[in-house]
Amino acid sequence: MRTTGLLIVALALAGCTAPPQQSSLTTPPPPPPSPTTTPSVLDFPQRPRALPLDAVDPCAVLNADQRTSLSLDNPPSAYVEPSFGGARACTIRSTTSGNVARIALVLVSGADVWLSENAQVDYTVSAIEGYTAITVRTPDVSNACNVEVDVADGQFLDVMFRDGGNSTAVQQDHLCLGAQRVAEAAMASLLQKR
Repeated sequence: MRTTGLLIVALALAGCTAPPQQSSLTTPPPPPPSPTTTPSVLDFPQRPRALPLDAVDPCAVLNADQRTSLSLDNPPSAYVEPSFGGARACTIRSTTSGNVARIALVLVSGADVWLSENAQVDYTVSAIEGYTAITVRTPDVSNACNVEVDVADGQFLDVMFRDGGNSTAVQQDHLCLGAQRVAEAAMASLLQKR
């Protein structure tokens, strides 16, 4: 009976002892922080159809009437834009407003490149003619605004509108509106030609 009493006391004491402390080596790591959700091309609405830019002449995207309505009255000038992987591009100046529009046909990347943290830009997402359009503002660059339109897998239409050296600086909101108008005209033209 004395053995039974000691056994009961020993079991009671064993139940009251704290479990051994885990060392930092055996403690499971905390769960990873939840990822921030950045839109990607997978989140874009489905394009009405693909508009590949491979065979497009960037200086022929806007016709003469469109250029006139946008006050882009100088002749278009073609060049290659190295910052977009050698994209064919076209620049058109307005002697009326002093602003400059640039259209680049990017064939080496999708428009979602602008949504990456690496892009380090401020952006808003909208749509033009049913295609995802990203308005891009680059921090510390107040004299330009871009609109990037997702037209096909791995391709996008880049429209930049910038102050061409006016004596009074043009507000960036106005430049973004200009980029939007040029992008809308460009998309209308591309859709009409297909």
